[in-house]
Amino acid sequence: MYIDTHVHLNADQYDEDLQQVIDRALEARVNYMVVIGFDRKTIERAISLAEQYDFIYAVVGWHPVDAIDCTEEDLLWIEELAAHPKVVAIGETGLDYHWEKSPHDIQQELFRKQIRLAQKVNLPIVIHNRDATEDVIRILQEEHAEITGGVMHCFGGSVETAKICINLNFMISLGGPVTFKNAKTPKEVATEISLDHLMIETDAPYLAPHPHRGKRNEPSLVPLVADEIARLKNIPVEEVARATTKNAIKFYNLNV
Repeated sequence: MYIDTHVHLNADQYDEDLQQVIDRALEARVNYMVVIGFDRKTIERAISLAEQYDFIYAVVGWHPVDAIDCTEEDLLWIEELAAHPKVVAIGETGLDYHWEKSPHDIQQELFRKQIRLAQKVNLPIVIHNRDATEDVIRILQEEHAEITGGVMHCFGGSVETAKICINLNFMISLGGPVTFKNAKTPKEVATEISLDHLMIETDAPYLAPHPHRGKRNEPSLVPLVADEIARLKNIPVEEVARATTKNAIKFYNLNV
């Protein structure tokens, strides 16, 4: 059994064939999926999917790229939704210095507010980090994010950075990039970091694993991530599936 710990089934890319995508996931033994909301539209869709399907859970938060659009009213709404029985974390939040839509100071302020919100509602945090590792780590440390813990989603940093995050009570989640032939760093992380600290995800519809790279991703492909981790660690894929599933159930406190 597998759990896709980070997927955007609420994305427009699935408007035409969502049920078929879900069916393919279940056929591939991806028995649970965690859908991430990151703005008004995607949060509403994530909640709706979690209410519609027993095996889908929701995460609610505000994406750093769109930090400039987030209001205090939005944060209050997220806090209210945190009480929903199918909401299992706050996020995805963090910092993104690749896309320059939202100024860095506004992103950082919103990031801090969502860490504090997670502490208030006692839920873990799902972290998005792009080109901002130093500031992400610094803010996690300053805000004592270890209180709730969290996950570094689609982790792309070094082994050293992964160990710093683990010491902050964070899980490391690997996705499609670990399967890319030229992805030296994710492969090092998959090799060096203990299974006790790893989860797997697709980030679908983005970052499809090899050999589907460049195409629309979907949860049924998460076993390919597990296959590559197993190959790199030279262990049976069943061991990876068992450990990452156990980790995801514990991390998200899933009712399974």
